[in-house]
Parts: sequence; C-alpha cells; structure tokens
Amino acid sequence: MNRLLYNVEDKPPFGLSLLLAAQHLLAALGGIIAVPLVIGNVLKLPTADTITLVNAALLVSGLVTVVQCRGLGPIGIRLPSVMGTSFTFVAAALAIGFSEYGVSGILGASLVGSLVMIVGSFFMPSIRKLFPPVVTGTVVMMIGLSLIPVAVDWFAGGQRGDADYATPANLMMATFVLVIVIVLVQWGKGIFSAAAIVIGMMTGYIVALVLGWVSFDGVKNADIFALPQPLHFGLSFPISGIIGMSIAYLVTIVESSGNFLALGNATQTEITGKHLRGGVLADGLGSALAAIMSTTPFSSFSQNIGVISLTEVASRYVVALTGVLLVLAGLFPVFGALIVSIPLPVLGGAGLMMFAMIIAAGIQMLDTVERSRRNGLIIAISIGCGLAVTTRPELLDKLPHFFKEVLGSGITVGSLLAIILNLILPEEKTPQE
Repeated sequence: MNRLLYNVEDKPPFGLSLLLAAQHLLAALGGIIAVPLVIGNVLKLPTADTITLVNAALLVSGLVTVVQCRGLGPIGIRLPSVMGTSFTFVAAALAIGFSEYGVSGILGASLVGSLVMIVGSFFMPSIRKLFPPVVTGTVVMMIGLSLIPVAVDWFAGGQRGDADYATPANLMMATFVLVIVIVLVQWGKGIFSAAAIVIGMMTGYIVALVLGWVSFDGVKNADIFALPQPLHFGLSFPISGIIGMSIAYLVTIVESSGNFLALGNATQTEITGKHLRGGVLADGLGSALAAIMSTTPFSSFSQNIGVISLTEVASRYVVALTGVLLVLAGLFPVFGALIVSIPLPVLGGAGLMMFAMIIAAGIQMLDTVERSRRNGLIIAISIGCGLAVTTRPELLDKLPHFFKEVLGSGITVGSLLAIILNLILPEEKTPQE
C-alpha cells in the first residue's frame, strides 16, 4: 500500500490545507445543491423557497462535516468524511411533496425517520461483522462503478439528449483537465501532486473563461449574504411519508457503511464498529438538524473518497476546513454560485479520474481475498446486479413503489446482495492434508 502524503491526524500548513479543502469543496458542491434543486424544480417551488433549501443544505452540510471529522463526544467518525444531501431520499421526498403535505411533510417525515438512523447507529458494532474483506471490496468497487455514469455525463457536458452532449469541444476540454491531473499526480512534487485536482480544474476554468464558456448569471442573481431560516416550511407528519423516509434511512445506513469502509481503505484506517457507530449517528443527527433547518436528509459523500485516494491526503483537519467553507457558502450564496459556474466538462475531467480511483481501491482490496468459487459468486452477482440498476434504472419502473424505493441505488443493491450471499453461501472446505 502506498504511503500517504498526509495521514489522518496530520495538519498541513494552513495555505495548503485551504487549497486541499477547496478540492473537496469542488467535488462535493454540485452533489450537495443538486438534491434541493431537483426537489425545488420538480415541485415547482417559488425561487425564494428553492434558494432556502439550497442555502440550508450548504450550511448544514458544513456543520455536519466538521462534526463528522472532528468528533463531538460519541458523534462523528473522526475521519475525513464530507457530508451532503442524499439522492436516496429524493423519490420518497417527491412522493410526499406532491401530496397535500408539500415540503412541510417532507421535512416532518425526515425528522421522524432520522430516528431509524440514530437508533440503528448503536447496533453498528454488530453490523460491522457483516463486512468481511470480500464484502467490503465488492461494496467499495460498486461505489466507484456507480459514480462513473455521473462523471461521464460531466465529461460530456450535460445529460444524454442535450444538444451539446459529448460535442468535440466538451470532450477536448474534459480530456485536457484529465491529462493535467494525471501529469500532476504522477510527476508533480509536493503541493502540485497533493492539489492536482484543484490545479487541473482551475486551469480548465481559466481556459473555459477565455473561450466564453462561463456564465456569471447565477453569481449576479445570488445574494451576497443570507441567514438560515429554521422551520421556514413548517413541519407536518404524514404516516405514509414517515414509512417511506424510514425505508430510505435504512438504505442509507447500508450505503453509508459502505462509504465509511471505502474511506477506511483510502485513509489506511481499520474501520471498527465504534467508527461506524459514530459516523452513522452523525448522519442521523445531521439529517434531523437538516429537517429543522429547512432542507433534505444527509449521508456521506463517496466522491470525496476519490479525492483522498487520488491525492493521498487523508488529513481530517483538511476536510473539517472544507466544512467551514461549506458553512460560508451557505451564509454567502454568491460564493456557492461562483463554484457552480464551473462548466461540467471541467468537473468531468477530474471526476472521471477520482471515481475510477475508487474502483481501483476496490480491486486492490479484492486482490487480498482468497480466490474461490464462493467468493467469485459473491463478487460477480453483487456487482452484476448493482450495475444493472445503475445503468438501467428503468428496470424497476414496473415494480411497486416500495421495491423502487429500496432498490433504486446500485450501491444499495450491490451491498445488500454481497452481505446476504456472504451469509447464506456455505464456506468451502479446505482439502485435508
């Protein structure tokens, strides 16, 4: 295993830490604001309400990230974990949002449902036993594989069907950023290697600026300063919504467990039941805080594990500083708007490399697993079915809502299958000498 440039407890100089924190911010920001933007747009909320959701998401993401990294009593994994709004909850949130309860129902159901995660966190030492190396390696690999389509769409500059999707110009820009990141990681020294992602993206951004690709409309329209608005939408408690959210929280426990195990691999830390308990408890309490502060539930961000794997900077103090930057982005919306102005191909060039590094980490973990028919089945079936849901989500369209809710994430499908198969497939007997 490669030696890390900075270990979990290391504190790089402040200037370097700020640059490294900016890398994590760039990787996470799009994902953090995407969920409130989707909910706001689909439910056709007034612009002011959507902005409230977004600002609260940034602010609470920052607070929970700081707690997750630094720890607060039993709360927090004390590893470099960036927290943000989770797509796992979008289907349940929209189902509630279209009912008579609206956004107040989404937030009320989120608040009650968070108890599932808070209570579940105390059983994490037992849950840790469900993740031997064959399961952990499979889950980590599935996390990377499920993120690749996101990176590919960034690389191509949008969503399939868009007029400028995968234009030669977009592909050239993304490839340009990718090459810079590869060169800096492989041959750069010191800060140039550690900050390869942000340097690559800054270079791409400058080129995009010269080419006239950057729109500052969002920056012009953003408020310079905005205070959080707790209980802006109020709270209501629909029973069906609480059930749907509770299921989503159960799914998130599995997803977060996989992310934390991948984080352990990236930071060269052995993840114990205590780590998982603190991490999942921070997830649950952070989601409860999110509901009170007027935004949607939270989970750990897998894309930032790719940043750690690529840069070999595992300092939790760097990522805690990312949390501080997120809080500032929530209080100063113009700051977040400036980050969002980065063209997608610039993000894609770095993103493809980051997410592929997670796949490589999973392969390396599986390389230590005994080669046997049983382990081969666990890996093949889990990844095959996880990819089926990731690449063809319409596979679940005709299933009842409950199954779509539970099986909507390829990470969840792959994780659950790996855990179940590991429990039910008999261990192969070693031949007698």
